[in-house]
Amino acid sequence: MRKAITILVCKLAYLVGRLLGAGSVLPGKIALKLYPDILSKIKYPKRIIGVTGSNGKTSTAAMIAYILDKYGMRVVYNREGSNMTAGICTMLLSNCDVKGRVQGDVIVVEIDERYAPISLKYIRPTHFVVTNLYRDQLTRNGHSELIYNIIKDAITDDKVLILNADDPLTSLYGFVKGEGGALIPRDNTVFFSLEKNKYSTDECVGTYDDMRYCPNCKARLHREYFNMASLGGFECPNCGHKTQGAKYLASSPDLEAQEFNINGRKIKMSFGGYYFIYNFLAAYSACELMGVPEDFIAEAMSEFVLRTGRIVRFTQGRHKGLLLLSKHENSVSYDQSLAYVARQNKTCDVVIIVDEISRKYYTADTSWLWDVNFELLNAPHVEKIYIAGKYCHDLAVRMGYSTIPREKIIMRREVEEILGCIHSDKGDNDIYVITCFTDKEKFMSAVDVSREDGRAR
Repeated sequence: MRKAITILVCKLAYLVGRLLGAGSVLPGKIALKLYPDILSKIKYPKRIIGVTGSNGKTSTAAMIAYILDKYGMRVVYNREGSNMTAGICTMLLSNCDVKGRVQGDVIVVEIDERYAPISLKYIRPTHFVVTNLYRDQLTRNGHSELIYNIIKDAITDDKVLILNADDPLTSLYGFVKGEGGALIPRDNTVFFSLEKNKYSTDECVGTYDDMRYCPNCKARLHREYFNMASLGGFECPNCGHKTQGAKYLASSPDLEAQEFNINGRKIKMSFGGYYFIYNFLAAYSACELMGVPEDFIAEAMSEFVLRTGRIVRFTQGRHKGLLLLSKHENSVSYDQSLAYVARQNKTCDVVIIVDEISRKYYTADTSWLWDVNFELLNAPHVEKIYIAGKYCHDLAVRMGYSTIPREKIIMRREVEEILGCIHSDKGDNDIYVITCFTDKEKFMSAVDVSREDGRAR
C-alpha cells in the first residue's frame, strides 16, 4: 500500500508540475521522503542503459531514446535532463503502474557523474556508457580523476561498459589491475573511437593538457594525435595503456558537408559540430548492442534533431543568430563552441554572457575562464566580441591576456545593453551567442526564435 500511495503522489505532483511549468525534481524528492527505499521496490525492465560523463550525456541519451523508440521499443527516458537521484525517481515513478512495474521495454537514464554511486544503488544499468571525463565544475567536482574514482565505485561486473577508447582516463574502466599493476581487460567492455582525420592535430590545442601523463602509472604518454581536448591516439611506454581497438569506429568527418562514417555507414548531422561525433558514436554503440541493425541506426541518426534549446537559431534586427549553449566551468564545452565559430568563413560577431556561473549552487569562482581558449576568436571574420553579465570584468581581464585586439571587445554589464548595441548596428553580421543554461533566457527572451535544431554536448 505504501508503495502504491508513493507512486500515485509522485504521478500527481509530476502532473501538477507540468501544468505549472515547474521542474521534474520535486516529485521525486517528495516520493523519496515518503518512502526512501521506493526505487528498490519497483520492477525494472530487463534492459537499462545508463549514460554518464562530463560532456555529452544529454545528447547521447536523447539519441539512444530516439533510435530505440523509432525501432519500436517502449522507451522510458529522463527527457527533462534531471539526472540526479530525485529527478531519476520522478522519471521512473511517473512511468510505473500502481504495482510498481515500469511500463517500458528499456530505460535510458542520464546520470549525473558526481552522484553516480548514489543513483546506481537503486537503478542498475545492464549497459553503462561513459562519454568522457574532463575538467568540469571545479567547485563541485574537483579534478577529473576524482570523478573517475567516484564513477569507478559504481561499476560492477554485471554491466556492459561502453567506453570512449580515445580518452586515456575513461578507457581505464575497461581494465582491472592485476599482479604488479598489469592491466587486465575487463569482460563485457566495448570501445568506440574516432580515427585520425583532417581535423586532428599533432599537439593539444587547448590551454592545458590534463592527459599529458598516463592516468594509470603517471609516466609521460606518447600522443599520436589529438581529435579534441585530450581525446585522440595515445600509448604509455611504461604500462602499455593505449587506445584500444574499437568495435565502433568513426571516420572521414566532413564538417562542411555535415557528415561522417561509423563502421563504413554514412551519418548525416543537422549541425556541423565536431564534438557531436563522439555523442553519435556512443549512441550508435548502445543501440547496436540493444539489437538494432546498424543500417537502421545510421538512417535514424541522419534524421535525428535534438530539441532541447541548446542550439537555437534566432534573429535580432538585421542579424541572423545562433545560440551555442555551453557549460560554464567547463572549458572543453566552451572551446568546442569557439572552434565552431572559428571554422566559419562569414563575417560575424560573438556574444559571451557570464552572469550566473551555476544553477546548481552558488559560486563566484571564475578561474575556469583561464582554461578557455579564447584565442580561437582572434580570426579575421570575427569583427566584434560583446561580453556581458555580472562577471564581464573577469571576462575582460581574461581576454586582455589573449591575442584578441582590444578594439574588437565591447563590454556591457547588462544583457539588454548588448541587445541594444546589436539592434542598432547597421550591418548584417551573423551573431553567435555563447553562454550557459543559467543565462540563456536573459538573451533569448528578447529575440525572435525562428527555429531550433542541432545536438547538445
